[in-house]
Amino acid sequence: MSDWFLQQGCGVRFEWGPSGARKLAPDVACLVVVDVLSFTTSVTVAVESGTQVFPYAWRDETALDFARKKAAELAVGRRETTTASPWSLSPAALRKAPFTPRLVLPSPNGSAIAAAAGNSTVVAGCLRNATAVGRWLATQGYGTPERPVGVIASGERWPDGSLRPALEDLFGAGAIIAELQERGAGPLSPEAAVARSSFAGTPRAADTVACCSSGLELVQGGFADDVAIAIELDASSIVPVLTNGAFTAGGDVRRSSNQDTA
Repeated sequence: MSDWFLQQGCGVRFEWGPSGARKLAPDVACLVVVDVLSFTTSVTVAVESGTQVFPYAWRDETALDFARKKAAELAVGRRETTTASPWSLSPAALRKAPFTPRLVLPSPNGSAIAAAAGNSTVVAGCLRNATAVGRWLATQGYGTPERPVGVIASGERWPDGSLRPALEDLFGAGAIIAELQERGAGPLSPEAAVARSSFAGTPRAADTVACCSSGLELVQGGFADDVAIAIELDASSIVPVLTNGAFTAGGDVRRSSNQDTA
């Protein structure tokens, strides 16, 4: 019997949050996790510097044990950085922090999805690397009914723990889906098509993120630099891929005549 919620028959699919990721993961070849503010944006910043990033769902005592086993630094909360622990979920803080070869980056949204994705290939996508991710996926043969890709907008959490769909993640997912379609991937599920249209049909979509609920929360909380980095549309050519439990550079897909004609 068909499962209507798997969006079967479509090469490019779209869902929300950890529950959506768990639903799609067994039926797709690749999951793209999109958490623009700020997990996957932070992953791109860290991986660009050569850091391996280990996702972890929560920052607690088990995370500290996990970091020790991996011989990695453990990221702290945005407001908890110190000279001794300068690494956090803040992409601006990561840019300023000293280099570390291995970093555990807890996040209840994007990181939790990445850590529980099962056997699917997992890619970290955001607005900074949307075009690179779409091109890399297409180059690897993802995005067909035979090798479907599921793009997951992580979303945020309401105080009661329920999912809060987040505009920035919808746009990030839509930007990646738009590039996939441009590269011949498909067909798009209705859900993926609407996500693509949300990005493609919004003038200055990246700038809109600074004015949406999540953006305002960070800006007014003193983290405007994090938002500014997150909306650097296509600033990064790095495609972080989860390999042996850590995000590393799976590809460097630059804009060039060679890529455009490949």
